[in-house]
Amino acid sequence: MSSIWIMVLLGVGSYLFGNVNWALLISKARKTDIRKLGSGNPGTLNMSRNLGLGFGLLTFFLDVMKGALPTLVAFLVLKDRTFENTTFVVSDLAIYLCGFMAVMGHIYPVFLKFKGGKGIASTIGVFIVCESVHGIVWASVAIMSCLAAVVFIYFTEFGAMGSFIAITPPAISGSIRLFLTYGEIQTVSLFLVLSNMLILLICFFTWFAHRKNIERMLAGEEHPTSIKEMVVKAKAKKQAQREAAKKNKD
Repeated sequence: MSSIWIMVLLGVGSYLFGNVNWALLISKARKTDIRKLGSGNPGTLNMSRNLGLGFGLLTFFLDVMKGALPTLVAFLVLKDRTFENTTFVVSDLAIYLCGFMAVMGHIYPVFLKFKGGKGIASTIGVFIVCESVHGIVWASVAIMSCLAAVVFIYFTEFGAMGSFIAITPPAISGSIRLFLTYGEIQTVSLFLVLSNMLILLICFFTWFAHRKNIERMLAGEEHPTSIKEMVVKAKAKKQAQREAAKKNKD
């Protein structure tokens, strides 16, 4: 099978995989609907605010995997192929195609009438894989960006802006890496442009999904995201559970 058809099939599979909304499934298991709580967004921050830090972190991990797994599969399947008559490795385009499709599946899921989450966690998963498969130097950009985002949110309580910090540097580094690898090779210019366009589109749609957050930030009305408060609530909940368990034993 040709590389193009393999990419098409992987892209469709990535979109369908992205349709799985873990926040909604977890909240339904808890006898509620996260879309009717807080900001209404079925994502990590809203889950953390309304169902607790533990469920928020679980949602974050699963949504990261939603972006990471399709991207990793694309790399493993196509890493040994090059486009005909070029030196451009097929996986260098396929990882961004599948990552983009997974993020689109999360933001615009066909099974939920195209009303999904905002795609930050899935985008983080995409960029972590895209950079990590090319070495520790590139991987460190994605990892440090995530850490910087956590620190920023912790001290400022601006969750949306912290999300942008997590995804923008690895997007830029990915584009730089592609240019350093292929920038002087004329025969791969089309694939180089397509790869960079996919990086740009991933960022555009995740930023676009946060347009209301941006409006609220500019108006000074954005919902605060207090990691400190979430941790305090999580500790209080555990303490209450321990005390309840102790009373039951007595």
